[in-house]
Amino acid sequence: MTAPLRTLFLSVAVATALAACSKPEQQTPPPPEVGVIKASPQAVPLQRDLVGRLAAYRSSDVRARVPGVLLKRVYEEGSLVKEGQLLFKIDPAPLQASLSGAQANLASAEATYANARIAATRARELAPQQYVSRSDLDNAEAAERSAAAAVQQARSTVANARISLGYADVVAPISGRAGKQQVTEGALVGEGAATLLTTVDQIDPLYVNFSLSVSELEALRRAQSAGGVTLSGDGESRIEVLLSDGSVYPQPGTLDFSDTIVDPSTGAISLRATLPNPDHLLFPGMFVTLKATLGERKNAFLIPQQAIQRDAAGAYALVVGADGKVARKNVETQGAQDGKWLITSGLAAGDQIIVSGLQKSKEGGQVKPAPWNPDAGKGQPAKPAAAPKQS
Repeated sequence: MTAPLRTLFLSVAVATALAACSKPEQQTPPPPEVGVIKASPQAVPLQRDLVGRLAAYRSSDVRARVPGVLLKRVYEEGSLVKEGQLLFKIDPAPLQASLSGAQANLASAEATYANARIAATRARELAPQQYVSRSDLDNAEAAERSAAAAVQQARSTVANARISLGYADVVAPISGRAGKQQVTEGALVGEGAATLLTTVDQIDPLYVNFSLSVSELEALRRAQSAGGVTLSGDGESRIEVLLSDGSVYPQPGTLDFSDTIVDPSTGAISLRATLPNPDHLLFPGMFVTLKATLGERKNAFLIPQQAIQRDAAGAYALVVGADGKVARKNVETQGAQDGKWLITSGLAAGDQIIVSGLQKSKEGGQVKPAPWNPDAGKGQPAKPAAAPKQS
């Protein structure tokens, strides 16, 4: 090889080596940043979302207790009435006539008794001188006693007639909202049976009737025996009613009755709560959604729903260890509360749970944890494939 050609090859080799040496080294990318929260155990109210039906606190039928023709309705249908307020008037004329006849019979019985008493007194005065026989004295005293009994009977008849006349004015037996009129004016009522005229319902407070399945109640009692749950007694459980627009009714109720018999058709136990209704916003017969606080669950965790995922193995959360690596923790859920999952097992106090950046997190991978900002618009986690089911 000639000298010029050798020089050319050496120049090319040197240029290639210099180009290789000048190529920059590839750098390792930094670990992705994720939003985390620290798991903190707390005492969580034991709540259940249920469906109940409202019922009047007291309901009373207003009936015609004496026969007669209905003259008029005095109250306004659907209005609030007070106990003892006049609602209907029944024609009092026949009842007044019966009272007058009973009073006349009483006067006659009293007159007969006065005469019999005078005759018996005279016989008792003459008996010692034997001006009257013993038989006549006995007859006089017997007539006196019979006349006294007739007076008592006549007085009772007058009292009954006076009571019947009082029933011509039909009054409200309780305070509440009076319903619509069931019988029109001019109709004959109370003939043979007490005719229903209207109904008065006390709607402040109201009853909320609902039920709880036996299996759920047994689960709560088992948790109570294990020390994880404290159940409230009657009068302590809080009931919140959700209105049709999703808002919470401002007046909470309290549980006041729990049945001791299981309904064989539903397998549930009936419960009842008392709900204040001072503004009369709710009415008997309405179906309502209610949130019942039946006690308190200890050492539970409330975790944002987007932090809990699910696969074939069940629900789980991704946590960041002290070395910055991602680990999986299987958890058990007991339903949702206030937009968060209630976790009863699987987590420990202080665990750093990944809430945002889940799509960048892999089990065993390195991440950079940062406090989660729920208002941040970026770094939102991927939507889980399916919501966790209650364990």
